[in-house]
Order: sequence, then C-alpha cells, then structure tokens
Amino acid sequence: MSAEDRRRLKLAGQILGGVTGALATMTALSAGVLLRQAAEARRIIPMAEAPPPRGDGLYGGKFGGKAISMVILGDSTAAGYGVHRPRETPGALLATGVSRRLHRPVRLHRLAVVGSMSSGLPYQVDAALEYAPDVAVILIGGNDVTHVSDRASAVRHLGTEVRRLREAGCKVVVGTCPDIGAIQPIKPPLRWLARKWSRDLAAAQTVAVVEAGGRTVSIGGLLGPMFAADPVRMYSSDRFHPSAEGYARAAAVVMPTLMAALGEDDRAVLTGGEGVRSLQEAAQEAVQAPGTEVSAAGRWAVLRRHPWFGEPRSWFGHRAAPAPADGAVPGDRSASSAVGWTPEDHQHAS
Repeated sequence: MSAEDRRRLKLAGQILGGVTGALATMTALSAGVLLRQAAEARRIIPMAEAPPPRGDGLYGGKFGGKAISMVILGDSTAAGYGVHRPRETPGALLATGVSRRLHRPVRLHRLAVVGSMSSGLPYQVDAALEYAPDVAVILIGGNDVTHVSDRASAVRHLGTEVRRLREAGCKVVVGTCPDIGAIQPIKPPLRWLARKWSRDLAAAQTVAVVEAGGRTVSIGGLLGPMFAADPVRMYSSDRFHPSAEGYARAAAVVMPTLMAALGEDDRAVLTGGEGVRSLQEAAQEAVQAPGTEVSAAGRWAVLRRHPWFGEPRSWFGHRAAPAPADGAVPGDRSASSAVGWTPEDHQHAS
C-alpha cells in the first residue's frame, strides 16, 4: 500500500466517521474493499485520450450589438468531454441559449480542463480575466471527489476564484458538484461514500460561492434517475461522462440561473415556502432538491427553481407517458432545442 493510498484511506475514514459513529472505526477489510473498488472504477473509466471539441467562437452573429463575453471553467464536464461536435458541448449550448433569449451575440471562451480539480481554477481564472468576461459558468467538483481531495481546500479555491471574477465585474454561475455515486462503474460501498462526499462538497460550495457574490445551481442527483433508466442514451461510451443528450439536460438545468445572473429572471420562488433561508439552510436544502438555485439577498439566501422540466417528467420522480415511436421524450423538446440551439446559431458548429 503506497503512502498516497494510506493518505486517502485516512481521509476516507474521516469522511465515513462523519456519517455515523459506527463507521468511524473502519476495518482493514473494508478499507481494502474501498481501495479495490476505486482501482476497478479507474480501470473501467478510461482516462482522456483526446481533447473534447472546442466550442469557442461567436454565437448569434446575426444579432446586432456588442457581444457578451462568456467563459466556461472547470473540469471535463464543463469542457464537454465525451461528445464529438462543438455544438454538443455545454459551453456551446449555453452560449446559444443566451444569444437567442437576449437577441445578442455571445463570444464564448472555453477554458475548462479535462481532469481539473478545484485547485486548478486559479490558472483558468488567470486566463479568463484576459478576455474581460461578462459572465462565467463554472462546473467543478467531480474530480475532487474521485481523488478524495481535501474538501476545505477545494471549497477555498472555488470561493477565492469566484470572488476574483466578481471583483473584475464578471457575473458567476456555479453548477455544484454532481452526484458521483450515480456513476455506474462505482459500486457500493464506494458509491455510498462518493454520494455523501458529493453532497457535502456541493453544500459547502454553495456557501462559498454565494458568500463570494456568485449564484449556484445544484446538479446533484437531478439527472440520476434518467441516467440510470437510460444509460446508453445519457452516458457517453466511457460510462462516466454524459452523452450529447446528457449534456443538453445538464445545460438546461443551468440555463435559468445563467439568465437570472444576466438580468432576465422570470421564475417563481421555490414552492412550499417563501424561498428565503439562512445561507447554511439554503445550501442544505438545495442539495436535497437538485435543480435549485441559491443566490444572496442581503444577509439571507433565496432558493428558486425554474419549472422548465414540468412535474410529469420522469426525472422528478414521476412516471412518464410511453415514448413515441420516434424515441422522443414525451412532453419534451429535443436536446438541442432545450437550450435553444439551432445549426445557424454558430458559424463554427459542425
């Protein structure tokens, strides 16, 4: 057992100890199981062999006015690893959606790096600031979970970089850590550990980002039921990263919060209450209700959720109607149209 394995086991034991006192005394046998499962997951989930397609460029060039400068930062999910066309990447989908809704051109710069952890954000923000961005979208956290990195350090990096962007006049939207426990190659008990770590990190990210002046939207397990029900469609070939359809679903979750950050906010307050909580309460509630936005309101935090999905859809826990013969999702739009993409929107799309 290497020194790095021992370090990760020690940290894993500390995390498990936070779940219940009975788990605090993790045995050598259970530790070995976790190590073997982690190794197996790394074997099944291949490393990045080629960079994802770049979606950089001008979107909505047919519209007049000054282009909105948008940057997308984070890890392989932000970069769009697993798809083959620039138009299928999250940055391209979001840039197109903003352009169509605001009737303005958007110039996108994708600075996300495959494999990046939160500790890599300072370098990405350094590069982003050179473009004087109007808005930044950050998707980060998955690799912090899979590498069992120190949560406090990961959150500190994220909060610091959000604050740097805000001080430069850039609006910031952060999609918090997804539920890594939903990934198929990860099996129990490692899955349970990954799920708790993902949720704890997402809640801590929410607090740090909102305190720094940004907005968050919880990704969590929002897509989990749909991904589990249709993994061939929703995952790319590596069974870890989303497919084009999966990225479109995730982009549609982020889109309302991105529009709100840009001043277009037509959503209702989260049902079941006034939607105003302390920041700590809001962060915990957002983790339990994926798809929820958290933003600052003075000393308080506001929770909102945009009803883009509609309650009858299966990914809110309701049974969907039988699929049409052509395979479309009932009551839904196509993956691309969910965030407003059409081929003529981006001159570089392929």
